[in-house]
Amino acid sequence: MFIFRMVRSLRNINSLILLLCVVFLPGAKSQDAALSNKVASYEMDIELDVHTKRLKASTTLRWKNISDVAIDELYFHMYYNAFKNSRSTFFKERGVPEFLTRDIDESCGWSWTHIHSLKDSLGNELKDSMRYVQPDDENIHDQTVLLVKLQEAVQPGTEYEFRFEWEAKIPKTMPRTGYNKDFYFFAQWFPKLGVLEVPGMRFANSTAWNCHQYHSNGEYYSDFGDYRVSMTVPSNFTVASSGDLKSKTQIGENTRWEFHVDDVIDFTWACSPHFVMKEKKYKDVAVRYYCYPYKNHLADRYFNTILYALEYMEEHFAPYPYPTLSILDPPIHGMFTGGMEYPTFFTSLSFEFFPEGIRTPETLAVHEFIHQYFMQMVATHEVEEAWMDEGITTYYESRILDSFLGDRTSTIDFMGFKTGNKQFNRVEFLTMDNPRIASNDIKSWEYRNGGYGEIAYNKAALWLQTMEGLVGTDIMDELMKSYFSNWKFKHPCRDDFIRIANEVVSERLPDKFPDGLDWFFDQVLYGTVMCDYSIGSITNREYQADRGVFADMETCDVEAGENPKYISEVLIQNLQDMY
Repeated sequence: MFIFRMVRSLRNINSLILLLCVVFLPGAKSQDAALSNKVASYEMDIELDVHTKRLKASTTLRWKNISDVAIDELYFHMYYNAFKNSRSTFFKERGVPEFLTRDIDESCGWSWTHIHSLKDSLGNELKDSMRYVQPDDENIHDQTVLLVKLQEAVQPGTEYEFRFEWEAKIPKTMPRTGYNKDFYFFAQWFPKLGVLEVPGMRFANSTAWNCHQYHSNGEYYSDFGDYRVSMTVPSNFTVASSGDLKSKTQIGENTRWEFHVDDVIDFTWACSPHFVMKEKKYKDVAVRYYCYPYKNHLADRYFNTILYALEYMEEHFAPYPYPTLSILDPPIHGMFTGGMEYPTFFTSLSFEFFPEGIRTPETLAVHEFIHQYFMQMVATHEVEEAWMDEGITTYYESRILDSFLGDRTSTIDFMGFKTGNKQFNRVEFLTMDNPRIASNDIKSWEYRNGGYGEIAYNKAALWLQTMEGLVGTDIMDELMKSYFSNWKFKHPCRDDFIRIANEVVSERLPDKFPDGLDWFFDQVLYGTVMCDYSIGSITNREYQADRGVFADMETCDVEAGENPKYISEVLIQNLQDMY
């Protein structure tokens, strides 16, 4: 995920760059059959104007009302308005580092999205019924959630079509999105419908829209659907995108690229005149690597890593179900987009001088690829339950990388300095100033005093590793696969994860955990306890055989058989409050 994952994010890029300075000185399936319930599907026609830095677009949204009540309003995410001015909630939460915005005023790199027209299936113009709302913080200056009142309610079980014309000014070098020089990256970029949650779905007791403002922590939560997106860009540009390229059409000095992808929760793309692309196959999956020419030498590192990760996730969960998987390693001036995950398309981050022993490309590639399973296929709500997205992903990041590159060398193996991924994650959490700063059950924007990366990523990964130690790797694999199989292409919450974990563990280990693991989750998920055991003492004494009268009253015996020479006793002390 974005800046938290740039070396596995800007959280640890500082430490690794410092380390570098110290070291350098002195089988996929076709998508013929529907995988999801396809609640919200989009057809978009986009024109990029590189001179004005704007997008002109038309969208057709097909939305299905899965509830049992009539719906007379829609909620849309208007992500680009987060970068409209410094009054937005995103900016007030200080989610934008200074180095990304130092020239924003000089270049007027602020952005916005404006809907010119919005019509329903009957041709009713809804533009005048639109207004911005702030469901999370009542910040009246924030315009990242748009409420649209409908003239005709959408009846239960029916599908409605909405068509809108819109325009957006592209931000400059903003988190996850924007342009710098002639590099363009589009994520959280189009007016996107929120999720209508119905009773029984996650924590919902009644039908209601779930559509949070755009916060500096956390990312997105969306319904599954099909995307048909065409982008018209200058003809010297290459487009990297979610989905599969279906056609390229020359239109004057521009080229129209059309991509399709089914059963996903989002769509992201990038373009530049400098992209080069290489491709390899994993069974029926086309794995594509996009970069600027000076990073072309890293291609094999990415391919080798991703092919291993594809096989690992297939063995542990299910085959990757999409026909394409695209990796973008952005240029140095596009690093604000590095380390992010989107359906069938993710970004990494590297520097041209990285030696093979600095495993940043491999780490980011594995982490963002795992998100294709946990975030994309198992579509959790990262804004509300970040650990289910980032924590599970970080846990499997360690398992895959340590298996692939060695548990002592999978993060760094350079000039005598070695560390594994699991080790690195542990250090990141245990060296934070206050590891009790928050639990794993709060929303992403509620980490007001810091700790989001360490708690959502590292702590969650560590307690999942502890859970694996308690139940054994085989049972951990069984319950994780059961969780995935039951909730793929759906929207689970923590209760659904806990329910499956308890069912599997109580069935497989009835003597050890007859009531499941609620006692464990109460501590590690809902609590802030720490786990820290030490050796209190070790004593050794020579073994003395038992002797005396045992069998009868007449015979004196000395214990027979082979005996140990010594008996050792080890006293373990619990220094903290986790049991």
